[in-house]
Amino acid sequence: MPFLPGGGLSAELRNLAPLGPDLSTGGPDGAVAVSFEFFPPKTDKMAAALHQTAQELAPLGPRFVSVTYGAGGSTRERTLAATAVLAHEAGAPVAGHLTCVNATRAQVDDVARTYWAQGVRHIVALRGDPPTQNGQAPGAGFTPTPGGYESAAALVRGLRQIAPFEISVAAYPETHPEATSTQADLDNLKAKLDAGATRAITQFFFEAGTFLRFRDKAVAAGITADIVPGILPVANIAQAYTFAAQCGAHIPLWMRRMFDGLDAHPETRALVTTAVAGELCRQLRAEGVNHFHFYTLNKSAPSAALCRLLSRHPSLESMPA
Repeated sequence: MPFLPGGGLSAELRNLAPLGPDLSTGGPDGAVAVSFEFFPPKTDKMAAALHQTAQELAPLGPRFVSVTYGAGGSTRERTLAATAVLAHEAGAPVAGHLTCVNATRAQVDDVARTYWAQGVRHIVALRGDPPTQNGQAPGAGFTPTPGGYESAAALVRGLRQIAPFEISVAAYPETHPEATSTQADLDNLKAKLDAGATRAITQFFFEAGTFLRFRDKAVAAGITADIVPGILPVANIAQAYTFAAQCGAHIPLWMRRMFDGLDAHPETRALVTTAVAGELCRQLRAEGVNHFHFYTLNKSAPSAALCRLLSRHPSLESMPA
């Protein structure tokens, strides 16, 4: 399908054809599932934009949507507010994030009980990163709060004592920056799953081999739970550099070159974003991946386009005219 400059990018994305054969059911494990991650809005305008994004993605039938929890629990109230609204408006189960940072066990448990009271039955349980303030260097190691949970595995065990939550935890295909070794990182992941977590969602990565090698190592380590790849459509390459530096993700040279200079050309960048992330999803689907978790950055078009390429799309009746 040729790109028509006057037609508008959103129209082009709605009409994208799948990459190659239908990948929605062609893999060995059945139909594709998707989930979407949002961050809590800072202003009323951003809140309205988030709700619009959630409504635009809802017809895609996500398995769940989640709302992040800022470093050091800095967005706690906004996360709870956004989660409460999405629980009634998103058209899908909502997962609330929860961390161990800057809070006692009692405080964390109170948040978990608040989630349950809001109707939230799924928590993304994370150790969390300390906030960079009060002279603390970026990337400084985690120090448990006195009386707080000392690790994500301990948090999972605590949540299991509060309510029968579905629990997702984090996984790191390129190893957590603070891990002493790849094996130690895998051992930590297994500890979280053995503590009662349902699945692991990975940090973002940009090459299929990165995930596939990690998945193989996880299986060799005795991990049998689902490991869901986290996919980040690159909306801004400078922002992607920042995110990658924080979590230890590698941006390959070919990708850096592909996005070089495109921040001044947003429509071209959007098409390149879809092509790059779409190819990544295609390769993963060919290797049996059947659940994709999209880091949306509160924007609907990139994730909607990728779902379309995976043949995960709404019915024609739900499409805008």
